[in-house]
Amino acid sequence: MIWDNLTTVQAEKINKELPVLILLCATEQHGPHLPLSTDRLIGEHFANELTRLIKDKFILLPVIPVGYSDHHMDFSGTLTFKHSTFKKIIREMTECMITHGFKNFLFLNSHGGNQGIGQVIIEELGNKHLDCRFNLVTWWKLATQDLKKLNQSGPGGTGHAGEFETSLMLFISPELVQNDKIDQPSDQKYNPLVGDMITSPIISHFQKIKKISKNGVVGNPFVSSTVKGENISKIITSKLVKLIENMN
Repeated sequence: MIWDNLTTVQAEKINKELPVLILLCATEQHGPHLPLSTDRLIGEHFANELTRLIKDKFILLPVIPVGYSDHHMDFSGTLTFKHSTFKKIIREMTECMITHGFKNFLFLNSHGGNQGIGQVIIEELGNKHLDCRFNLVTWWKLATQDLKKLNQSGPGGTGHAGEFETSLMLFISPELVQNDKIDQPSDQKYNPLVGDMITSPIISHFQKIKKISKNGVVGNPFVSSTVKGENISKIITSKLVKLIENMN
């Protein structure tokens, strides 16, 4: 159920064991063909699908649209919080719900730059609130093997604004995708130290995107499609449904 839509009387009566879903999003450049809202729209899409399928099994909090995106600040349009600011906002919103009696939390992340600070947030909350449960999942890490089967671009192709994000946006909000602005993929050879959403075997620090890609795209958006976006949506949504049902 959507927290914003409740009255204070309704909020008081909710089962306090229901999982509370908090989206970790971003507002940042996604190359010349995708909107700044890409990460938020993808996260909200999954949340909306969950609401459609199991709306009475979880609580969706208001979205904080900005995350940690300092590595994208060389590109116009990007907004970012400092790590300390982002942590403070998410922690304090979570602790409001703890004050109201809720104890079961799922942070759903849709931006790579939020993964590190997201882990810090749940570790700090877990150490402070011992009677609560905190879980963090980044959507593309939820079904790696299934997503690999959809990958046509190979290692490096599912990076930032590449094959998967563009496909999802073609499915979610095709009117916001500027197909005529899709640029040639970077000619840089794949480097696992740079990272890849699906195939990278290691975790590395986030370099300034400008050093990796002149146009802000990391990967290959040319093999994107609406059908692929729909398949990604179905895979991730089904995984999230099972995850939330197991949290109840």
